[in-house]
Amino acid sequence: MAQNSFNQYCRQEADTTALAQKLALGLSHLFQADQSIHLNISLEGDLGAGKTTFARHLIQALGYAGRVKSPTYTLCEPYPIEINSDNPSSAVNIKAHHFDLYRMRDPLEWQEAGFAEHFDEPGFCLVEWPGKAEGALPAFDIEIHLRAGEDESARNISLQANTRHGIAVIEELLPQ
Repeated sequence: MAQNSFNQYCRQEADTTALAQKLALGLSHLFQADQSIHLNISLEGDLGAGKTTFARHLIQALGYAGRVKSPTYTLCEPYPIEINSDNPSSAVNIKAHHFDLYRMRDPLEWQEAGFAEHFDEPGFCLVEWPGKAEGALPAFDIEIHLRAGEDESARNISLQANTRHGIAVIEELLPQ
């Protein structure tokens, strides 16, 4: 039976980094199997729960070497990523689009911004505060919920897969 959810308590930043790296490995395997795939991933949680931090760890774990900025004011930051495999001639190029919709006041802003085209490109869209676009976004393959813990760097992270591609990624997080 397919496993469509995963939950982990991250006591410190290193635990969050490790989870993002495991998720990146699952995404890498999926994109290496089919470069044309597109995934939609939501990042949900209260202000300060670590959504942007998790996004930064994930994008860098996939191989992006530059600075991963918060898209709070730009709404979207694109990141070209080259996923390398054991065979250097079979690198996969995808694009990650990191959205932060916190400052949106109306779902119409989403439609007027013209971001919908990014949801068809090979790669993935990572969306913080998806509720701000109320129904204007496509369905999510994976939903990531972050809840801040007692300590500053502690958080509980839950992942829920809603599609077969999402399930394939989540299953890579499980112990073998």
